[in-house]
Amino acid sequence: MNKNVLITGGAGFIGSHFVEQFSHHFPGHKIINLDKLTYASIDPKTIKCSKNCTFIKGDITDTHLLKDIFERYLIDTVIHFAAETHVDNSIANPRAFIQSNIQGTFELLEMAKINWMDSQFKLKPEFTQARFIHVSTDEVYGSLDKNSHFTENSPYSPNSPYSASKASSDFLAKSFWSTYAFPVIITHCSNNFGPRQHLEKLIPKTINSIIKNQAIPIYGNGENVRDWLFVTDHCDAIELILEKGLLGETYNIGTRNEMSNLNLVKNICEGLDQLQVNTKTKHSYELVKFVEDRLGHDLRYSIDPSKLESLGWKSKATFKESLTQTIKWYIDLL
Repeated sequence: MNKNVLITGGAGFIGSHFVEQFSHHFPGHKIINLDKLTYASIDPKTIKCSKNCTFIKGDITDTHLLKDIFERYLIDTVIHFAAETHVDNSIANPRAFIQSNIQGTFELLEMAKINWMDSQFKLKPEFTQARFIHVSTDEVYGSLDKNSHFTENSPYSPNSPYSASKASSDFLAKSFWSTYAFPVIITHCSNNFGPRQHLEKLIPKTINSIIKNQAIPIYGNGENVRDWLFVTDHCDAIELILEKGLLGETYNIGTRNEMSNLNLVKNICEGLDQLQVNTKTKHSYELVKFVEDRLGHDLRYSIDPSKLESLGWKSKATFKESLTQTIKWYIDLL
């Protein structure tokens, strides 16, 4: 059955990849791409979406706009990517994160509930297959020691305004399921990477610094560990969860690909040195500069994706292959 799908943040890094992939896989679905077009967005005209896509510039906190979209396009599916995501920015300006990540998520949940449900625990007949996928982050779980892993039952312990705002939005989604039996599923992904990511993020920032022969800043001693997920693997997981995920459940998305920030930068340096991108130095790692650590910097993230894998998901490419693809994309861009 064809769906009318609202994708929020569809001009962002992950969202734009999902719009392209989803529209290609499901040409019969009607896709509404809603994006505020902040500094981190890409030009929506560059998104390779089939004729079933409509782009709307707007804010998810705008209730009048949301009402019009839900009623005009008979939205029965929401994939909610839209969020402020950069931890450093959340430390400098937390208000924007509260407004977008908490207030915006509430307005979406409430508008979907009004349109999809007759009463508590009862969906309208035409919306019995409605789904709301709330895309969140593993950062809501806080920091790990060296031996444990995040599971869907891990306690929440956010340590930055960003992760606290995402944790709050998760609890709103959970409460709509518990209180109304609202058809929501929550996902927690590890650190994404790939083409189109904003230059403020670690991997593109490192590539950009090497190409321009500038210092590569690394927080603290560089021993903070992250679990890296290629963006199209993430998109595959969201598609599968939309199809097979159980309502009210949470699914963690990761590839068991842990690496310290320092080792990640070393891998990027080696990749660019092999391609002889920076002609001013043979060893890009010489550009590394350790800087004062980030406030509230979590030591380690590590996801156990067993629950998602039980649905049949697995990553399609190795980390090395995905990183090489990413590096080559930025070389062409920069």
